[in-house]
Amino acid sequence: MGKHFTLEYWSTDDWYIGKLKEAPGVFSQGKTLSELEDNIREVYDLMLEDEDEFVPHAEVYTKELEVAV
Repeated sequence: MGKHFTLEYWSTDDWYIGKLKEAPGVFSQGKTLSELEDNIREVYDLMLEDEDEFVPHAEVYTKELEVAV
């Protein structure tokens, strides 16, 4: 059983580019949507490996921020 994430993606020229909404820093690209999905999974797995080895676990905070547009 795996975790569920939101894949946000867009296409430009011949590429699909995407990121996981709930996992900052997890982004990739692919020639097809299926390839993008595979690449995103691989990047997420690599991030988890690196996190366990190099990044100390810390509490994450959130804050609402207003931006004028």
